Amino acid sequence: METQTRRPLLGCIADDFTGATDLASMLVRSGMRTVQTIGVPDADQAIEADAIVVALKSRTIEVGEAITQSRAALDWLRAQGCRQFFFKYCSTFDSTDAGNIGPVADALLDALAQDVSQGFTIACPALPENRRTVYHGYLFVGEGLLNESGMENHPLTPMRDPNLVRVLQRQTQSKVGLIPFETVSRGEHAVREAMARLRADGVRLAIADALSDADLRTLGAACADLQFVTGGSGVAIGLPDNFRRAGLLEATAEPARLPAVDGPAVVLAGSVSKATNVQVAEWRASRPALRIDPRALARGEAVVEQALAFVEAHLHGEQPQPVLIYATATPDEVKDIQAELGVAAGALVEEALASIAQQLKARGVRKFVVAGGETSGAVVQALGVQILQIGPSIDPGVPLTVNVGTEGGSGHEPLALALKSGNFGSVDFFAKALRYANGERS
Repeated sequence: METQTRRPLLGCIADDFTGATDLASMLVRSGMRTVQTIGVPDADQAIEADAIVVALKSRTIEVGEAITQSRAALDWLRAQGCRQFFFKYCSTFDSTDAGNIGPVADALLDALAQDVSQGFTIACPALPENRRTVYHGYLFVGEGLLNESGMENHPLTPMRDPNLVRVLQRQTQSKVGLIPFETVSRGEHAVREAMARLRADGVRLAIADALSDADLRTLGAACADLQFVTGGSGVAIGLPDNFRRAGLLEATAEPARLPAVDGPAVVLAGSVSKATNVQVAEWRASRPALRIDPRALARGEAVVEQALAFVEAHLHGEQPQPVLIYATATPDEVKDIQAELGVAAGALVEEALASIAQQLKARGVRKFVVAGGETSGAVVQALGVQILQIGPSIDPGVPLTVNVGTEGGSGHEPLALALKSGNFGSVDFFAKALRYANGERS
């Protein structure tokens, strides 16, 4: 008897690489066999899984190009047979007044509405386990508002307005509404009724409040009949149960154990977030680290070569040990650098760290811990990774992964990768991630 191919149920589009692994980890924990692709696969490539997450590097690129890439991902996921689609962005709603969250959401909603007359969806970045909550449309990070969290100093997407209804409305011609906490707290049916009222009033995108995982499960259940949902990874915890209740999702065991990866390790940090600054300081207190200076890169100095020599000296010294190569800086330092170099500073750092990763791979490094969404995207692309197998969570939102596809065919040596959003992870995340990559769990 011929075995029937397992068609994917949920097709996801993530606007950066660390956000994609965050989402994939959430889906695995919720019982869905999940595969993450790096970029849009070839048209004839079929993947057998319950959920597929297509990782794009579209968060901060030009709006038109972000839409083009996202539409291409949607077309590929539809060809795979997915029943529902999810657009994933950061739990801090990283964007500018021009986008890209609103324009991409509009474009994907339009593409699907041509077939199913679905002219409405929600937008909810809440991730309570990482202390991101939404109340009356305001995004909180811990006890403070988004614009007091450090995100107001982000070099590419400074978030200075915590009211997501206002933020999203500035990005879209669609009418934006709100599903307040008082509605969400009354349960799935109350949310469905609110969505129907909003839709009848011409609203296409509605910010949804959520203070707990229970609220996210309520929202997920209420979205069972929506073909398109948007949000942070938190909303995804409520989606698998819809497929389960419909008899479409089989019970699965724990995620497959990742294959062991042997070889040296390195930590690369390009994020300038508060969390990454603390993690860099923790590492530097007792371990070797080298800082990359964007100004030196702009002057054409041999920064990459110096970093490679630094790594080699420690990996192959009398007492071999992994090192940190970082460009992390304080908000004041970032402002000074941007005043001198502009936004090009970020691109210079990404290119340098990507080049370092690529050359270290050629020299035998097989384990990479990377901090920062833009940095992770540049590094993964430089390493030629195409498909990631999702393993256990190191910290909330950050799983250990092993690549199962790279450019050049299937005969590659596996790489262990921990791709961390800048604001995620415990103080000792870098050391913890390396323990996981080495097969330890303590």
